[in-house]
Amino acid sequence: MNSYLLVALGGAIGATLRFAVSEIIETPQGTLLVNALGSLLLGVCMAALANEIISKEMTLLLGTGILGAFTTMSTFSIETIELWNDQQSKAIGYVLLTMVVCPFLAYVGWEAFETTV
Repeated sequence: MNSYLLVALGGAIGATLRFAVSEIIETPQGTLLVNALGSLLLGVCMAALANEIISKEMTLLLGTGILGAFTTMSTFSIETIELWNDQQSKAIGYVLLTMVVCPFLAYVGWEAFETTV
């Protein structure tokens, strides 16, 4: 299948999932959840690619498409500004939590996958 179609299909799925989460969980908690979960799953996806368990095409569908649309830096940025205008300490906490938790979960996902192969 064409790489652009794989990304587009995955993007439609990821964006729909992201919208569903935002309907259920308020911001900024919903955004933190999708970014943390997306980081964990992308870590798994990239470890699977590195170990030749999944193909480049599957990585485009899952990683670039679904997880790329599911996670959201732009919403994180706007929520940070809104929190900053409301209470600066909450904004700083939100940024620090996101910048520590998300890379950590990507690492956990990668390592968890590595230990199972």
